[in-house]
Amino acid sequence: MKKLIFILLISLITLLNGMSKRADINATDDWEYNSTRIFEDTLNAPMSSIPMSRSMNTKAFAPAPKIGLAVGGAKDTNNFKANIENGYLPKIDSITYEGQFYNHYFNTGLGEKECRALFCPSYSTAKRLNPFSKAEEYFLSVGLNSGIKIKNFKRKKLNLVVVLDISGSMGASFNSYYYDKMGKKIEIKDKSQKTKMQIATESIVAMLSHLKDDDRVGIVLFDNKAYRAKPLRMVLLSNKEAIKDHILALKEQGGTNWSAGYQEGLKLFDEVKLTKDYENRIVFLTDAMPNSGELRKDRLFGLAKEASKKGIHTTFIGIGVDFNSNLVEYVSKTRGANYFSVHSSNEFKKLLDKEFDYMVTPLVYDLTLKLDSKKYKIDAVYGSPDAKLSTGEIMKVNTLFPSLNENGETKGGIILLKLKKVADGNSDIKLKVSYTDINGKSFSNSQDVTFKPNHQYYDNSGIRKAILISDFVTIMKNWIIDARAGCNDNIKWIMEDYIILSKRCMIFPPKRPIFPTIKTWERKSCKLKVSEGYIKLFQTFRRYFIKEMSELKDDSLKLELNILNTLLKQKPQEFNKIKSNDDWQFIQK
Repeated sequence: MKKLIFILLISLITLLNGMSKRADINATDDWEYNSTRIFEDTLNAPMSSIPMSRSMNTKAFAPAPKIGLAVGGAKDTNNFKANIENGYLPKIDSITYEGQFYNHYFNTGLGEKECRALFCPSYSTAKRLNPFSKAEEYFLSVGLNSGIKIKNFKRKKLNLVVVLDISGSMGASFNSYYYDKMGKKIEIKDKSQKTKMQIATESIVAMLSHLKDDDRVGIVLFDNKAYRAKPLRMVLLSNKEAIKDHILALKEQGGTNWSAGYQEGLKLFDEVKLTKDYENRIVFLTDAMPNSGELRKDRLFGLAKEASKKGIHTTFIGIGVDFNSNLVEYVSKTRGANYFSVHSSNEFKKLLDKEFDYMVTPLVYDLTLKLDSKKYKIDAVYGSPDAKLSTGEIMKVNTLFPSLNENGETKGGIILLKLKKVADGNSDIKLKVSYTDINGKSFSNSQDVTFKPNHQYYDNSGIRKAILISDFVTIMKNWIIDARAGCNDNIKWIMEDYIILSKRCMIFPPKRPIFPTIKTWERKSCKLKVSEGYIKLFQTFRRYFIKEMSELKDDSLKLELNILNTLLKQKPQEFNKIKSNDDWQFIQK
């Protein structure tokens, strides 16, 4: 018997060794990029062809019975926070309402109602006195709920193409601007910190670890040209360890050609048959500053918009404090697109561990909410990247993605509408929602909502928290507008007195006449500045914020409070008229 067991054991070991060898044969190192050859080719090229050069919620993750939903577009405000921490003035779109909402969990107002559909909106109302103007304000929140049980949620198989910027600026530190002093390149001196390239490659390796054997992955690299580094092949057939080593060994070089990189990424999809069984996604990582020329049909954002019509969606990942977050507006308007900014590869890995399947799986498209009322109009929309597409009667959202649901609260699962009362009296507001699923099937849903006669009230903690966070974002955006007017833009700026400032700070930013002028594409950094007027305003708002935070009993709001405290530590400075030049340098072939 012992002899028989010994023979069987030897046979089993031999069989396993054979299987291992066969697996090694099938799992090939299909890396194609040769940096030495590419670099030599670049040196030999004609000179004319070479261009010049969230905080995470700290609650423990405990899966709930059903998933939630959150809007696409910006999924964090890390770039905003990182700029402040490093002494730079953030850009206007580094903080968005939907990005800041996605840092938090919300009571969506569903209550005891049962959701059995793909998407079930729930509505809550509130009335309050504005903390500065003392005017009465009306709010309506849209809770984003889904009837999909977590145990039943499963993403599609994935055709994933990673497009990575390997241009020279990726060798700079994450915490500094690569182009500065009127657009001139800054020499890299501090080698003690991780470079943007290191953070990017570590983030890609973390992302690839979440792929399954029947997923496909391909990799494209670009500087002033584009290079296919790895064909789009099944993960099972690729030597994962060898590919990871190749990625981590990448070095930066050359200029930047975003559209060439994206076009090469699209070519990889030509090698496979696109079916409904697969989600097709490009993950585009760059530290660069795409300009308005990239909106053309044959350039980066135009290409991404056209690709979405074919079912190829895009995730943009920004690396470094100098990443142009102004592109968020354009990313947000692209169907199935989302945006993350990476400030730490370790933090990004934690995000992926929880949310990778969610970030690559759009579920709801073309969401439209129609408000039918003779008493109220939509005055502003917070938490929808398509706010500009909204009118007094209609709110639009391009895409909803699945989201974490914890203890009955959903991460980023809310959109907030500020309503304007246009007639006396009170009446029902009829709300009709329509949307399509990933297969193009249409759905609709109608409900009535009424404001309570109370002078001030909040239906639940979710809408109260959303109002407080939207106040924070509004004030931050208006501060950035006023501060940037005295930095990069040649605008005569006269400081207004504190009373006027206290009214101006709560204006919905897109409604300010100066708003379009501030949204420039400059590379130059601006030093972090807080005027005396804004110091006083932040102090007033901080007292209000602490009071509301105490009422909500929500420690996650320390994220915003810590930013307010950092800004209040700045030495007050007045803004003067500062002359500057157009510092965007872009050489087109």
